[in-house]
Amino acid sequence: MLLEKLESAGILKEPETLSRGERIISPGEMERHIYFIEDGAMRIFFVHEDEEYITRLAYSGDIITALDSFITKKPTEFYIEAIRTTTVRKATVEDYLGLMKTDAEMLEMWDFMLGQLVTQQMERERDLLIPSPAVRYERVVARSPKLFQEVPLKYIASYLRMTPETLSRILKS
Repeated sequence: MLLEKLESAGILKEPETLSRGERIISPGEMERHIYFIEDGAMRIFFVHEDEEYITRLAYSGDIITALDSFITKKPTEFYIEAIRTTTVRKATVEDYLGLMKTDAEMLEMWDFMLGQLVTQQMERERDLLIPSPAVRYERVVARSPKLFQEVPLKYIASYLRMTPETLSRILKS
């Protein structure tokens, strides 16, 4: 429904195809767009002491943006990268926010999406505090079974804070 609203408002750009590894934003940049993933998968991550930490995985049907920059109007601290060939449609932040100001239904959808995101982040925090890799896996697969169809296992393992070998053992058991 959101995509239809944006389409009818004329603020969505033509589909754009990203190659695996292509980044749409990097630390220090301002977020200028909100992206709608038509097909493919992406990750949001940051680097600390030469190690990558995935904070979010997104795939077909999801919305992705550097939310820290989108909300604060300051440069982001995150990377957003395609993890396989991905097709996105984008709208500028200005157009998107402008539409929300003039359309109560759009604002309601945005509020709902932000609420969902906060709830998801709380679940993610809880997952990261659970010491058992198997329990972390079970919680994520219960919440997002489609994730395992859309995202390569090495990224899921990283997201779950375990090695690919540990995830492989869990999947075999």
